[in-house]
Amino acid sequence: MQKIMVIEDDPVIRDELSLLLENEGYQSVPVFDFTEISRRVQEQQPDLILLDLGLPNRDGSLICADIRRKSSVPVIFVTSRDSAMDEYRALSLGGDDYITKPYNIPVLLARVRAVLRRSAGTPDPDTIEGCGMKVNLTKGTVSAGSKTEELTRNELKILAHLLANEGKIVSRADLIDALWDSQIYIDDNTLSVNMTRLRAKLESLGLSGCIKTRRGMGYQL
Repeated sequence: MQKIMVIEDDPVIRDELSLLLENEGYQSVPVFDFTEISRRVQEQQPDLILLDLGLPNRDGSLICADIRRKSSVPVIFVTSRDSAMDEYRALSLGGDDYITKPYNIPVLLARVRAVLRRSAGTPDPDTIEGCGMKVNLTKGTVSAGSKTEELTRNELKILAHLLANEGKIVSRADLIDALWDSQIYIDDNTLSVNMTRLRAKLESLGLSGCIKTRRGMGYQL
């Protein structure tokens, strides 16, 4: 079982991440004391670290730099800071990936799997497959056969959420929750516009009718 250390000072997010990882079959190692983290990493020997930037007393990017002096364990930053400078600094000091909060759960898990594969020497594409399509979460594309379409950020989130719940009915409210972030407010009309554009792109790939509308309930792949 792969071990993932969660270094996050917000107890709600820390518990959510730990439960999410455990449900996916990983061993979660949450950190509650943020002193001597580099030593704790040496003791625990995790396969991956999820690291927040805004930690008490010290910036997470500097903690990552400390870890890097003694370990090559992959680090994914999971943070509410969304500036290009924060991301550049975090990755420059040894981070392997950078995810902003609030995160999309399927995308977060896909990136966890991708980083673990890369660290194991098996750099498979960061993709989700289903319903005759392949979605590349890193490139933001959807493909079927030899055809490929580029997706917007919202289209990517919609399709990833539907694929993660393939066969199930996903309500409009659930999709709006999955799309909402700290910078863009997604309302019902915006969802409809994005869904129309996404369906058009899938139709161009020969996947017409792939997303079904379940009247009064939501959508289903």
